[in-house]
Amino acid sequence: MKQEIEPINNRVNNFILICLCLAAAIVALYWPVYKYNFIKFDDEDYIINNRNIRSGLDMDTIRWAFTKSYACNWHPLTWLSHTFDYQLFKTWAGGYHVENVGFHILNTILLFYVFVRMTKSLWPSAFIAAVFALHPLHVESVAWVSERKDLLSTLFWILTMLAYVGYVEKPNVGRYLTTLLLYVLGLLSKSMLVTLPFVLLLLDYWPFERKFSRKLIVEKIPFFACSFIVSLLTYVSQQTGGSMSVFECFGFLPRIKNVVVSYAAYISKMFWPTNLAIFYPHNGEKLPAGTVIICASLLVLATVYFIYMGRKYKFFAVGWLWYLGTLIPVIGLVQVGAQAMADRYTYMTLTGLFIIIAFGAKEFVPAKHFKTLAVLAAATLVILSQITFRQVRYWKNSQELFGHTIAVTKDNYRMLDNYGSILMEQGAVNGAIECFKKAVNICPEFPGSHNNLGCALEGVGQLEEAEKCFKYIVEHYPKFIHVYFNLGENLRKQKKYEEAIKYFKKGLELSPNDAGLYIKIGITMINMQNFEQAVDALNKAIEFEPDNIIAHGHRSIAFAQIGKTDEAIADVRFVLTKAPDDVMMYRNLGIFLERKGDLAGAIEAYRAGLIVEPDNQNLQQLLDEDLKSQEATNPK
Repeated sequence: MKQEIEPINNRVNNFILICLCLAAAIVALYWPVYKYNFIKFDDEDYIINNRNIRSGLDMDTIRWAFTKSYACNWHPLTWLSHTFDYQLFKTWAGGYHVENVGFHILNTILLFYVFVRMTKSLWPSAFIAAVFALHPLHVESVAWVSERKDLLSTLFWILTMLAYVGYVEKPNVGRYLTTLLLYVLGLLSKSMLVTLPFVLLLLDYWPFERKFSRKLIVEKIPFFACSFIVSLLTYVSQQTGGSMSVFECFGFLPRIKNVVVSYAAYISKMFWPTNLAIFYPHNGEKLPAGTVIICASLLVLATVYFIYMGRKYKFFAVGWLWYLGTLIPVIGLVQVGAQAMADRYTYMTLTGLFIIIAFGAKEFVPAKHFKTLAVLAAATLVILSQITFRQVRYWKNSQELFGHTIAVTKDNYRMLDNYGSILMEQGAVNGAIECFKKAVNICPEFPGSHNNLGCALEGVGQLEEAEKCFKYIVEHYPKFIHVYFNLGENLRKQKKYEEAIKYFKKGLELSPNDAGLYIKIGITMINMQNFEQAVDALNKAIEFEPDNIIAHGHRSIAFAQIGKTDEAIADVRFVLTKAPDDVMMYRNLGIFLERKGDLAGAIEAYRAGLIVEPDNQNLQQLLDEDLKSQEATNPK
């Protein structure tokens, strides 16, 4: 009995030690991320500018997460995860990053445990988990806050597999329903899990080696039904959100060519993970026919070989079909976005290839060479760790990441556009213009670059050239909502007020609840001296965004012009409760109070403004005049 207990204890000790090593390795590689910023590529849309997540986990937020599509996505559990984080960290990006690393550690350890449980093989399972933990291709999923959906959905993917192991070992309704529930939670985190039922069928073949029967198919039907429903919801979300608008730019043949090359490219990057980028531009028709033929031939040969070998060594077929099958939703058969491929898509898909390598080595390397094999595996992990350590550094901030991507990719119009936006924020407008012009020349079909070029030209006073950029978008991409705001504002600056309002209203046809467009209409109406109409437009803006201080501030001006001084004062006081350092509002408050005959209140307002900005000459002059008036009215 003692002899039996000791090996079990050794296995448990080894398992715990490996888990600790995996966790420590991940922390060692990713520890700097707590100092990193958000990336200006999805992070702002998902977190910073997403007002839906700011109120906390209340019923309104839960209802929004489950019933609305946002940022071209429907993944309610991911939105709720971001909501929870926002309550903890607000806009401190480091908190989100640290939590992502925690998810990666948890996923790694669970993946290790699941494979040990399924295969009863410790060291091959450890290798799979270690490569999963340390591979550079997985940096994107961990170091990018927006990819919480990868980490969260993978957690439920692995938990689904773990529950399925329990069901296979001892089938009953409770274990089956637990497996199904965990799968649904995974789908609610990211729709890429639609292929997981297929993976469960592969696991039936190996390592479970369940006899093929009608039961195996029937028990997967509810899983496939859930996959179908979520696929439809995702398709609708992405189509209505505009992420599939580039679909027309890539015909059937270019997409098929990209699929073939991408399948081969992922394998190439798995073995040789260099020139990794946050965005790989789709080459469309530009892919050389020779490259496509070579990649297709290699894929066919690999498929034939692994299926043939899989008759005797089943892990070959399972690993290869895992890789091919789990990539289908994101391989580009249905084009979503403008990327050719993405590192984040490999987070679980490469596990199939890791299976082939790990269990192939176990099966074919003689026991006498195990030490050599262990040294080779360790060396591989060290090399991967070094590359990952370097790759993590590129995610420090947007400028570094985008600059690196531009350096390691060719004709990357999207990153040139993003890099130009960063230069704009830094005030380097001329550099930004050059980036935007390069992006437009590379891909004239991308409206975002035209829009940003217009904004940059406007920033250096070239209003008419900017107007041409915006009108190009209106003509060729009329559903690009942002252009109506920018074009209308451009025309307003040129004092083309009627035309400006026309484009603001066109924007409202696409986005009827856009408070920003109503505000711009209100401001333009003030410019035109149409104060009643200005109030109507600003009322609509405040209806949609009650706390918008810009709307309240401009409405106060319009109210004052039509003689509604009390309403104007109320708006100004509201703004000052939200923005107590707004000197202009103190000035306006003083002027409006003077009109009411409240000289003491006006003096108090001017003095409050001078506390904020003591050198404001205009406020000082108004205060001096009112003090003289007060003295004249009440002489000593």
